[in-house]
Amino acid sequence: MSDAAQPTAAEVRAAAEAVKTALDRHLAAVERRTGEDDPAVYEAFNELAAAAEAYDELLYDRYDEVTPFEIPGADDSLPPYAGPEEPNGLSVLIRRDYAVVEPQRLLAQAQRVEAAEFEDGADAEASGTVHGALGLLFGEFEPDEIASRHKEFGLEEGDSTLWVLASDEPAEPGEWLETPFEQPDPQQVVCRFDVSSVFDDDVDDDVEDVLADDEEEDLEPPDAERADR
Repeated sequence: MSDAAQPTAAEVRAAAEAVKTALDRHLAAVERRTGEDDPAVYEAFNELAAAAEAYDELLYDRYDEVTPFEIPGADDSLPPYAGPEEPNGLSVLIRRDYAVVEPQRLLAQAQRVEAAEFEDGADAEASGTVHGALGLLFGEFEPDEIASRHKEFGLEEGDSTLWVLASDEPAEPGEWLETPFEQPDPQQVVCRFDVSSVFDDDVDDDVEDVLADDEEEDLEPPDAERADR
């Protein structure tokens, strides 16, 4: 890049201030979040990601330096958007994975639900098996409530993803019910949000690398100047 095209120091500073502002807004949104999929948190996340990316680019162009931050996400794996410019409909696809880590807790919750719902009390055939208990609980509670209370039901969160797809027109009633989970057209995905422990693992690996580097520096012998003091 030529010197004439380089951003000014003031532009880099302004981009850094934008990151600080976006960071404050993101924290405020997280502190006020109303649930697992609070749209305000997603919006603040995207604003922070955009501000950090802009700062990183300007910092590199001006000073040939980069930031140590990487925003986790899967948008880079999507093809360019080729859906309608003014969509009249949208589909929201959500997948959440869980592990059944405490089956007895799960069964106990299902039995309480069944006892409250049916005068005859709990039916061992329904609430006495894990698959039956899952059917009862997911029939009684909304998926968002189960996501927020998963530990009460003996579940452990796995990966989750949310896709928003645009369409020219809303689907007709019953149109896709027979095959609701067919592979969506990736070129109609407006945005997606992923949550996975793999992102935490990446951060932990980076921290371990930094700590290892610090330990190696501590083991280095003092230079001549320090030895003379």
